[in-house]
Amino acid sequence: MSLQIGIVGLPNVGKSTLFNALTRSRKANVANYPFCTIDPNVGVVEVPDERLQKLAAIAKPEKIIPATVEFLDIAGLVKGASKGEGLGNKFLANIRECHAIAQVVRVFSDPNVIHVHGEVSPKRDIEIIHSELILADLETLVKRLDKAKSEVKSGDQKKAAYADLLGKLKTHLEQGKLAYDFIQTPEVRDALRDLHLLTNKPFLYIANVHESEIKNVDSAQLKNSWGLAQAVEIIPISAKIEEELAQLAEEEQKAFLDDLGLIEPGLFALIHAAYRTLGYLTFFTAGPKEVRAWTTTKGATAPQAAGVIHTDFEKGFIAAEVISYQDFVECGSEHAAKEKGKMRVEGKEYVMKDGDVVHFRFNV
Repeated sequence: MSLQIGIVGLPNVGKSTLFNALTRSRKANVANYPFCTIDPNVGVVEVPDERLQKLAAIAKPEKIIPATVEFLDIAGLVKGASKGEGLGNKFLANIRECHAIAQVVRVFSDPNVIHVHGEVSPKRDIEIIHSELILADLETLVKRLDKAKSEVKSGDQKKAAYADLLGKLKTHLEQGKLAYDFIQTPEVRDALRDLHLLTNKPFLYIANVHESEIKNVDSAQLKNSWGLAQAVEIIPISAKIEEELAQLAEEEQKAFLDDLGLIEPGLFALIHAAYRTLGYLTFFTAGPKEVRAWTTTKGATAPQAAGVIHTDFEKGFIAAEVISYQDFVECGSEHAAKEKGKMRVEGKEYVMKDGDVVHFRFNV
C-alpha cells in the first residue's frame, strides 16, 4: 500500500519547487508563470523510520526496503477549473487517483514572484481550491442523482434510500462543505465510493512560509485565520529551505537543521502528518533476505495485513507469528524473543499494531 499524495495549489505558490526538494529531483519545471507544470510529475520518497535500521542491525539482511510515498506534482489550479479554465479537467482527473491532497498555500510575500490573483491571501486561495473541487463534485453528483431519482419509481426501497443519501450530500456540498466532512458510516462510505468524489479525500495544508519565519509559525492561529477545523493538519514548510536541504548529505542536513533550530525536514513532517490523517500504521517483516516496512490501516486484521504483501497471503491465511518491535529489539533476535515467550501466534481476528514484526503462515 504505497501512499499517494497529490500536491496541489494555485499557480506560483511553490508546488514544483517543493516537489523537487521533497523528491531530490529536478523533474518539475520551476518558472515564474502559471502552468509551467502540465503533466503530473511523480516522485517516490522513502518513509523515514529509524526502526528499520535497528531491525536490520539484528537480522543482518541482504537488503533493507522502506515503505514509500508517491508524490504527484499537479498543474496549478485556477478559478473556473471545474468549467475547463486553465488546465481544467486534466488537473481534476489527476487528483482522483490520490489517497490524500496536500494543498500548498503561499504565505510568504515576494514582489519578484507573481501571484495569479495579484496579492497573497491564503484564506482566499484555499477557498478557490475548495470551491472548484466542490463544483466538479456537484456536477458528478447531479448526474448520478438524476439517475437515482428515476430508479426510485420502481419502488425499490434501497434505491430510494440511495437517492435520499445523494440528495443530502448535494445539500452538504452546496453549502460549500467538502464531501470528506459529510457524516459517514462505513455503509455510507461504501455507497459513495464509486462516485470517486474529489473532495472525499483528506486534505493536508502545507504553509509555504519565508525561511525567516519557519520557527515561529503558529498552526492553531493559521487554522483560525484560514477558517479550518482544529483537527486539520497544517505543515509549515519553507520550500527554499527544503530545496537547500536536498543538496546536502545526511550529516550536513542535520547540522543545517540544528543551525535553524528545526527537528526534522519538512518532508518528514509531511509524511508523518499524512500517516496520521489517513490512519496508517507500519508493520515489519525481518529475516536474512530482507528487512522491510509495510503500510496498512489502523484496525486492519492480520489477514488484511498479509494481503498487503500478497493477495494470496490473505486468501490462504493460517496464522501470524507476531513480536512487538520493542520486544524484538530488547531480546536481540527472533529466536531469543521466541524463547522468552515474546512471540505470539495470532489468528484471523488479530488487529495489527504499529511496529509489529510479523511472519505470516499461509496456504497457497
